[in-house]
Amino acid sequence: MERVHNKLTMSKPIVIKLTFSGPNAGPFDILDVSKNVLRADVSIKELINGIVVNIDSVETLIVIRSKGECQFDQTIVLEDITMQEYQNSTYTQDTTGCLWTHLTNTTIYNYYYGNIEPFVLEYPFAYKYQDEILQNVKDYTKVYKYLPSLPGTFDTNRKIETNNEWYNKAILYNGQQCSGVLNLVPKPANNLSAYMQYPILNTDSKTITFTKSDSFYQYNTFWALQKDDEIPMFKTSCKSLSVDKVINQDNMDYGTRSFKKATLRAKNLKVRHILDNSSTTHIISQFIVTPAQISYK
Repeated sequence: MERVHNKLTMSKPIVIKLTFSGPNAGPFDILDVSKNVLRADVSIKELINGIVVNIDSVETLIVIRSKGECQFDQTIVLEDITMQEYQNSTYTQDTTGCLWTHLTNTTIYNYYYGNIEPFVLEYPFAYKYQDEILQNVKDYTKVYKYLPSLPGTFDTNRKIETNNEWYNKAILYNGQQCSGVLNLVPKPANNLSAYMQYPILNTDSKTITFTKSDSFYQYNTFWALQKDDEIPMFKTSCKSLSVDKVINQDNMDYGTRSFKKATLRAKNLKVRHILDNSSTTHIISQFIVTPAQISYK
């Protein structure tokens, strides 16, 4: 009879403590060299304080995976340190860079390391002597969707021009008025019941429809909805220096406002279009017009 011996794998606890990172690092997964997850979704605060995980006693390496916007794996060699060295180790924050490679896939755009980054285009308009009331926004833009090509090739002819793909958000504002965040969706075709549901008022935005007619994308369901003219309409983004501003939602009222739907009226206007829900939509902007009428007072 053949005798079978069971080999028991011994484990050992190790302590992981973060001493250096960028300001927006994490969350992290802790893995062994075989990429088995030992602990998932560890916050940067937990790593700064130190965490304990169990690994095989024979392991000499461990992998720390960053799951944030700048994703990477870093392999760490395990080493013994004294209790005094551990207690004296402190955390230092620094601005670290993350290398973004571009155009590795020519059928996707604003897509970096697994994340869709906003594509933002803002148009300024200046009127003449009188204030003018904005009536609608008409944008002559070509939007393409690329069809799959043969592996390793890119065929520029395998594309179609669409009617239902465009920017998914817009913000209209001047010096004292703001439309808030407008979610843009295509107008339901041949469905009056569905169309009558718009505008849809959300807690942090308003959903309206756009149409494409004679090569123009256009929309017109907007009004000024800031609560207080003496409170800023925008805030500075703490996420990225590439984002010049984000809307101050605390000063926006997305309620029904039955009797307070003020028109956007001034001597200037800015139209901010945003695409942040798709990376396969290729937008080629041509020009934009904002039909307005003189406001006499």
